[in-house]
Amino acid sequence: MSAPTVVVVGSVNMDLVAKGERLPVPGETVAGASFTTIPGGKGANQAVAAARLGARTAMIACVGDDVFGESLTRVLLADEVDCRGVRVVPGSSGVALIVVDGAGRNGIVVVPGANGQLSPADVDRNEALLAGARVVALQHEVPFETVEHAVGRAHALGKLVILNPAPVRPLPPDLVRRIDYLVVNEIEAQALSGLEVDSAEGAAAAGRRLREAGAANVLVTLGARGVVTVAAGAEPRHDPAPQVKAVDTTAAGDTFIGGLCAGLVEGQPLPEAVRFAQAAAAISVTRFGAQTSIPRRDEVVL
Repeated sequence: MSAPTVVVVGSVNMDLVAKGERLPVPGETVAGASFTTIPGGKGANQAVAAARLGARTAMIACVGDDVFGESLTRVLLADEVDCRGVRVVPGSSGVALIVVDGAGRNGIVVVPGANGQLSPADVDRNEALLAGARVVALQHEVPFETVEHAVGRAHALGKLVILNPAPVRPLPPDLVRRIDYLVVNEIEAQALSGLEVDSAEGAAAAGRRLREAGAANVLVTLGARGVVTVAAGAEPRHDPAPQVKAVDTTAAGDTFIGGLCAGLVEGQPLPEAVRFAQAAAAISVTRFGAQTSIPRRDEVVL
């Protein structure tokens, strides 16, 4: 087996997805149109996206010793994700409860399960995977101490570090300074920068503030309005999103990050890697589900 070029340290969930005409408000019961179980979790989604989009990819993660854990690992292997770093722990796997409305908007409740047991020791046991990679991608659906440790080890090994701080939480300054690509959506950009992000201009201002805090490059994803990149040595750049009819946006951000990983390990310049990632994400929103919506490399046309 060839050494992975992308390592994702993060969550693996089973998504329990209900689809209806609209999202319920608190205390309300609404009729649903369909229900399905779909492999997900931000970490696994990003790993599958990177693998399908052309990068040799591995995961460092935990799954439960339940039927979901077995199924989730089998699905990762089917997409040729290296699972040597996936540890089986007692108890339930992570679960995400997702409701999707007729416009493709969603509401999500995540129960961490086995993801909560991913530890710094798991990172250390799999340092050979980190050492062989070019890009290490992380999110916030696993314990934060594990994220901090993995960022530190990846940075010390000279790897490109991509952090998607979702769910959002404050970031210590020494962590931010070790991030090569901080990828945030509007809500995350606003929470971390303290600035209002309701336009491309607002995203650029937030990105500049986050770069001043230490991140080498900041990408603010704006959904249908595209992506604003604030990169070292360049003016902020706004790339409008491809215009498509959205069915389900659940995996759009994760597909974008997987595409960014794949583009960067190929040696694409950042603007080209961003456009490639956008094109992949645009395809994903035209399909239902998380990993079921992620395209393969030959489907992405720039």
